[in-house]
Parts: sequence; C-alpha cells; structure tokens
Amino acid sequence: MNLVGAVVQLCALVVAFRPRVPPVYSAVGGGAVSLAITAYHPLTGTRGDATFWLLIEVPALLALTMLAARRAPLAALVPGLAVSTILLRMVWPGPPSLILAGCAGWSLGAIGVAAAGLYLRSLDGNRRRAVAQAVRDQRLALARDLHDFVAHDVSGMLVQAQAARLAPELPPRIEDALRRIEEGGQRALTSLDRTVHMLNEPARGPAPGIDGLRDLADGFSPTVQVNLAVEAEQISREASATVYRVVTEALTNVRRHAPRASTVDIAVTREGNMIHIQVHDDGGSGGQAEAGDRGDRSGGGRFAGLGRRGGFGLAGLAEVLGTVGGSLSAGPHGTGWRVTATVPV
Repeated sequence: MNLVGAVVQLCALVVAFRPRVPPVYSAVGGGAVSLAITAYHPLTGTRGDATFWLLIEVPALLALTMLAARRAPLAALVPGLAVSTILLRMVWPGPPSLILAGCAGWSLGAIGVAAAGLYLRSLDGNRRRAVAQAVRDQRLALARDLHDFVAHDVSGMLVQAQAARLAPELPPRIEDALRRIEEGGQRALTSLDRTVHMLNEPARGPAPGIDGLRDLADGFSPTVQVNLAVEAEQISREASATVYRVVTEALTNVRRHAPRASTVDIAVTREGNMIHIQVHDDGGSGGQAEAGDRGDRSGGGRFAGLGRRGGFGLAGLAEVLGTVGGSLSAGPHGTGWRVTATVPV
C-alpha cells in the first residue's frame, strides 16, 4: 500500500506543475488518496511497514501542502492532515499516547510547509498590489499629460478656427473647411475628456458595447450619413465591447483617410456563434476618392497603409481577433473602403 501511495503522490506532484491544472486539485486528490490508504490499516486491522516508499510519499505530500497553501489555504488541510496521520499505518493498534505523540510530531512538518506557502501567498499579493499601483500611477500620469498638453493644443487649434470664421466675406469652401475643423476639434476635446475620466476612474463601469453604436454613429460627423443596422442579440459583454471597438476603429479609419466620404454603412449581424461586422464608406462625394486620400489605405497589403498614417488600430485588432477565433480584413470596395470582421459570441 505504501508503494501505491508513493506513486499516487508523485503523479499528483507532477500534475500540480502543469500550467493548465490548478495545483489545488492535485493537492486535494493526492491527500485524499493518502488518507484513504491510511484509513485502510485501522479498518482492516493490518499494520504497515516503514518502507522506502513512505520516504517518497511524505515529501511529495509536504510539497503539495505548500502549493495548496499558496493558492487556496483551505485546500492545504487535506494533504496536511494526510501527513499528520500517516504514522497510523505503522503504530496502529498501539498505545494512545504513542499515536498522539507521533501524529503531533508529523503535523509539525505539515504546519511548517503550510506556513511557507502562506508566506509565498503574501508575497504574491504584495506583488500584485505593487503592479496594480504602478499601472494606476502610469494611468494618472498619462491622464495629466493628455489634460495638460494634448487638450491644451487642441483647444488652441479650436480657438484659431473659431477666430478665423469671424473674418468677413470668407469663400464658401474656406468657411466649410473652418467649420469642419471646429467640429472636429470639439469632438476631439470630448474624446479627450472621456479618456481622461477613464484613466482617472479605471473601475467606473463596463466598456461601451453594441448599445452604444447608435450614439457613436450619430456623433460621427454632421457631413457624413451613417447608416446603422444591428441584428445581434444575446452576446457576451466582452464580445459586445469588441464589436464597439471594431466599429470605432473603422470609423476612425474613415475620418483619417477618406475625409470626403459622404456615406458610411455599418452592418452588425449574428450567424450562429459568430458576429459579422461590415463598415463600408463610399470614399468621396459620389465618386472616386482622390489618390492622396486612399493611397495609404490600400498599398502594401491589407494593413500596411494603416501602419504609415493611421497607427496600428485595425492591424492590432486583426491580431487580437485571430487569437480568439475571429478575423478582420480591410480593403478597397467599389469607390470606397470596406472593413469586415468576425467576432466569436
């Protein structure tokens, strides 16, 4: 029986170090098997031998006790109790004083390794808190920079555009350009305010999802008609937030690379366990967009242009979606540009 216990504990210890198996399961399972073997001797009236296999089983149980105490302290009771009572295999039946003294002595080892596991658990907690505090400090620093520098510069551009519109007898095209600059500056300030609040209040609530697409479309641009069609229900909050992010990046792509676009069609539908997203712009007012507007969107592969002018928003989203079973592609479509994505429900 000691051989069986040693083999089981070694197997449990090996499994405990596998990344996909929580060590708590191995500790509880291995401890339960050891307790069952220990209980077998008093129940059957047999006495075990202090063999070599016992010297293997006990260290393995102690290691499992420490691992369990580090992850889930209550789970450490099972392998710890197995270590404390393992001497019953050799001394049962015997004098009660000998049994109590033996179990008390063996329990000291279990208590020691459990204390070591609890100490490591406290170190893990301190490390997590330190990382969280560092992340918060970085968020606050970024929020201050956005507020003190970026928002200040955007406000200055907005004031200059507003002042220029006061000049008399402006040509209609100049007046329209200044108006669009002013509106874009106001939208940018609104987005900066939202970002600063988000960075200062990281736990303010869930990220926007499909329910926020209507407000996103309505506030995109007064000169662009955005047609939104959403037919997706009963999806997870994470999937909903991902859909919102894909549409946001696609609209940002339109704003940066197709300023003359007059229509944008957004369709969000669900088919089985996948959500399909299409964002298509017409590229210009009723015709082909100028080369300067579209060249950086289509050259050098699906996302090469985005890396040169628009950052890596869509390219980064494509990589993220690919890791979870989704996809994202972008390319010319008719006179405009189309972004197509699939998001797992």
